[in-house]
Amino acid sequence: MRTAAARWLRRHLGRRGQFLLILGIGKICWGVGFIVTPQQDPAGLSLLTDRCSLASWAWLWIIAGAVTATCAFLRIGRDGLGFYAALLPPSVWAVAYFSAVLTGEYARGGFVALWYLTSHVGVIMWASTVPEFSVPSPPRRARKGTAP
Repeated sequence: MRTAAARWLRRHLGRRGQFLLILGIGKICWGVGFIVTPQQDPAGLSLLTDRCSLASWAWLWIIAGAVTATCAFLRIGRDGLGFYAALLPPSVWAVAYFSAVLTGEYARGGFVALWYLTSHVGVIMWASTVPEFSVPSPPRRARKGTAP
């Protein structure tokens, strides 16, 4: 029974939906991690923590993850909100880390920001352009005519 449910879910979601569901669950877990085990002094995130607590910013990850995971069940063409929601938290974190580099607070922040921009933002932007089904065009048939 478990495999039938997994097959149904895989067929129903498609490639884009599977990606959004995995991404959404991951973002929810990341946000919950900030709430369950709060960091006392998160290096490089003072741009965020000066405005509100890190637990409050964790809700950005959780809400964006919930929207992303929910959009996994939408039809192709209507799932764009999920990709936009998935982009928001890593983009905010990247800006915070770049700000920490510019202010001299966290020298390593530039590398962390680039990591967020490439492994999160870049991958999400790439996945949003991948068609659901990439089927190569059929080979051209030989035309009837005179052959030498």
